[in-house]
Amino acid sequence: MGSLETGFPSKRNNYYSNNNGFSGQRSRSRFTRLVFFKRVDYLQLICGVATLFFFVFLFQVFFLPGEDGNNNNKSGNKKINDLVGENGGAVFDELLFLKELDFGEDLKFEPLRISEKFRKNGDLSKMVARFGYRKPKIALVFADLVVDQHQILMVTLATALLEIGYEIEVFTPENGPTQATWREIGVPISVIATSDENINCSVDWLNYDGILVNSLKSVGFLSCLMQEPFKNIPLVWTIHEHTLASRLRTYVSSGQSELVDTWKRFFSRATVIVFPNYILPIEYSICDPGNYFVIPGSPEEAWQADKQLALPNNNNLRSELDFGQDDFVIAVVGSQLLYKGVWLEHAFVLQALYPILTHFEDSSSRLRIIIVLGGDSTSNYSTTVETIALKLGYPNETVKRVTADRNTNTVINTADLVIYGSFLDEHSFPDILLKSMSLEKPIVAPDLPGIRKYISDKIDGYLFPKEDTRVLTQIMFRMVSNGKLSFIARNAASIGKSRARNLMVSESVEGYAFLLENILSLPSEVAVPMAAKSIPKKLKSEWRWHLFDAIKDTDSPSKMEMIFLDKIEKQFNRTNGENSVASIGSNDTFLYTIWEEQKYLDMTNLRKRKEDEELKERTDQPRGTWDEVYRSVRRLDRSLHERDEGELERTGQPLCIYEPYYGVGTWPFLHNVSLYRGLGLSTKGRRPGADDVDAPSRLPLLNNGYYRDVLGEYGAFFAIANRIDRIHKNAWIGFQSWRATARTKSLSKIAEKSLLDAIGTRKHGDTLYFWARLDTDPRNPLKKDFWSFCDAINAGNCQFVFSETLKEMYGVKHNLSSLPAMPSDEGGTWSVTNSWVLPTKSFVEFVMFSRMFVDALDTQFYDDHQKNGHCHLSLSKDKHCYSRLLELLVNVWAYHSGRRVVYVDPATGVMQEQHNLKSRRGQMWIKWFQFTTLKNMDEDLAEEFDSDHSKNRRLWPLTGEIYWHGIFEKERNMRNREKEKKRQQSKDKMQRMRKRTHQKALGRYVKPLVDDSNSTSLAAKLLR
Repeated sequence: MGSLETGFPSKRNNYYSNNNGFSGQRSRSRFTRLVFFKRVDYLQLICGVATLFFFVFLFQVFFLPGEDGNNNNKSGNKKINDLVGENGGAVFDELLFLKELDFGEDLKFEPLRISEKFRKNGDLSKMVARFGYRKPKIALVFADLVVDQHQILMVTLATALLEIGYEIEVFTPENGPTQATWREIGVPISVIATSDENINCSVDWLNYDGILVNSLKSVGFLSCLMQEPFKNIPLVWTIHEHTLASRLRTYVSSGQSELVDTWKRFFSRATVIVFPNYILPIEYSICDPGNYFVIPGSPEEAWQADKQLALPNNNNLRSELDFGQDDFVIAVVGSQLLYKGVWLEHAFVLQALYPILTHFEDSSSRLRIIIVLGGDSTSNYSTTVETIALKLGYPNETVKRVTADRNTNTVINTADLVIYGSFLDEHSFPDILLKSMSLEKPIVAPDLPGIRKYISDKIDGYLFPKEDTRVLTQIMFRMVSNGKLSFIARNAASIGKSRARNLMVSESVEGYAFLLENILSLPSEVAVPMAAKSIPKKLKSEWRWHLFDAIKDTDSPSKMEMIFLDKIEKQFNRTNGENSVASIGSNDTFLYTIWEEQKYLDMTNLRKRKEDEELKERTDQPRGTWDEVYRSVRRLDRSLHERDEGELERTGQPLCIYEPYYGVGTWPFLHNVSLYRGLGLSTKGRRPGADDVDAPSRLPLLNNGYYRDVLGEYGAFFAIANRIDRIHKNAWIGFQSWRATARTKSLSKIAEKSLLDAIGTRKHGDTLYFWARLDTDPRNPLKKDFWSFCDAINAGNCQFVFSETLKEMYGVKHNLSSLPAMPSDEGGTWSVTNSWVLPTKSFVEFVMFSRMFVDALDTQFYDDHQKNGHCHLSLSKDKHCYSRLLELLVNVWAYHSGRRVVYVDPATGVMQEQHNLKSRRGQMWIKWFQFTTLKNMDEDLAEEFDSDHSKNRRLWPLTGEIYWHGIFEKERNMRNREKEKKRQQSKDKMQRMRKRTHQKALGRYVKPLVDDSNSTSLAAKLLR
């Protein structure tokens, strides 16, 4: 290599050196030759150098020790070095890991999804004009009515909500001593019956704008609220219990994933799950569906402290922990979150407490320090604490570690003084400090923002900066005097107890009120309550303790949460089976998909077969001989199914009332007698074993979820009217909403008999009978007139939408200046909730009008609602957009088509005619609603659809039959083409048979000769 550097250059190098004038100079180094003689790009060189410096910088930041700009970390490192020593030693080698610990600043819970949802919703629905006919209704759900923290919290909250404009009702399956408290503040109570530990779901939850469920023990109500049509009601579930969190971890470790999935489904049903602190959401993280929210503040600690102080055996608590009665006990508590820096924090606290040992040298009492820490009791933390105490010079058995799994109340009640030894800044005030203050213990805590907000230094507690624990030592010298608590410590404890009794009441009450403001979607007839900040100060300054003072029975027979969870497990295992739950849960979706496909194929084949039979019925077919007729009748009899008792009983009745329903939650409100028949709007939620009509099979439009929701019970009307003679054989037809039954507005036995008698005698002729009045509807407490009420429940746009729909329906080009008159003369009223009876012929006419009206309505507003989610009849996104307007449509048709309108009292059966025909003269739009006009319009639509198969979307062809006079000619031509096609096919077949070639025989069969012996024997047999 040396010869190459000092010898003669190669020809190529010599060429470049001569051209650049470098001849006669000494040879360059390798790097120089690489740069100048190999034509290396300078941009590559710059990038390489920059990359080198970048990696050097990263190495210095992450791997080399350096100074931190934060003074807190500097002081912390200095304190660690002072505590452990620069070089350590053989004795303290176990403590060298303290230098690498942190204070857990990165541990926190933030409800990002809920907060983002609140920001999106804003107050848009509250800024629009409202009618304010009624107050928003809230349902409070409890597992029982015994005194506990949930009752105290909700009574305080209910008092504030009533003040700002809410209406509240309490539901519980078990009565209790707090019943008098609720009645005292003006809240009604409904006791729900239970059977076999199951909640009876006989409540119409749609009457309430929001539901507040309290405690895990009320989980049975969620099974009702998870069913249609209640699964979209805003629900707030308040959980204060820790027991389920530990049970869930046990389920995971033991492989009981089905139980975990069950609780996940319950947690997912709630709109928001509220916890009183930021520890519980982390404990329940395994079930987090993204709806966790924290509202700090609960009377639980103060309530439990009062119960514990009332116990007679408080003096024996020290003996349980092996402490003497004269010992001075300091409890060092901290955050419930476990992080590696907690050991370091306790080491700092022990170092600061060491100087007060001098107060106990000449005293008969001893200093005892209890460190309360959560986690595994078998961990090596006790050994670490002993090692730290040994280094600091503490006598043996002075420092003791106790797990938080034990009774924390006992440990705190035993202590003379409580020190909060965690430097982690939490979002809310620590529960352990609130518990200590409630037990009248003086507290010392670091000066953290979450603690400084509620503790006044040197008044109800003492604070020290976490950067300088020497202040903690100074505080301890003030609070301890001659081995006892000083006067200022006892005074701070007394003030702290009175302060803790009502701590964070304002945050809790305002937090729930703010939450309800953001999750409730109030209809337009509901008045907006006042804002959370408008709650009077006297209602959010303290818990309503005085309302529970007179209640002596504070023990709950079912308060044991572990027993409750055991019942839930047994009930789940009994229902689903311990071994088959997992397999069923994994395959039910696949099996249901197969069932849906088979159901669809069967329905398609059945519909095609019925259409073919209908075509054959319209054909002039020869009757044939008696034998042929007999065989066809026998064949038809074999194809008919065996009718049940209800169908046989309905055959001879003049009336059948259909009850449309959607979802399992409506089953308790349906009748099971022959006068009524269920009408399921969805195949999934039909009652098993009941003779209910499957509406989607009669009207495929209802398989579309959008139109099933937007039409509501009108989908049932269209389904029954579609080829009505095949399903309904009675002269009169009626409908009754399940919600009328839930409101106790359904027909009684007396009213049913009265109605049947009037129908049988034709007392009123062609009449609309109804039994749900507009003036007694809960949505109309002010008893407004027809159009005012319609505007109130449809965001103020009822008259505008009705006018635009009539213009589209009748093809009116000019502005429609007026609406059909709907007067309330002489106290007359109207029908609501689709509960009425009509002659079957009139019902078909009404459906003819309704189909065209709904088609015009959908044509006008489909695009805005389906694509943009904007409904002109609602203040928010509403999937039941048209249903409230259509609910009142039967009144307009009956009034202006000249039908009599009669109200039937659902309790007594007394009938009263409304809007007498004589009083309607000059007000009816008879030409717009008469049968000939509607029939001509219907045939025009049918002809237009039949002749012009355009791609324009129309709803009318999907809501029923398409018929006009030209359809007979079209069907006759189609049958003739079919006959001609079959005849031609037969001719072609015969022609092919004649022309096909036949294979010739390969040979001729020759009969073999008979032997003589055989012939002789045969002749002998013949002679015999």
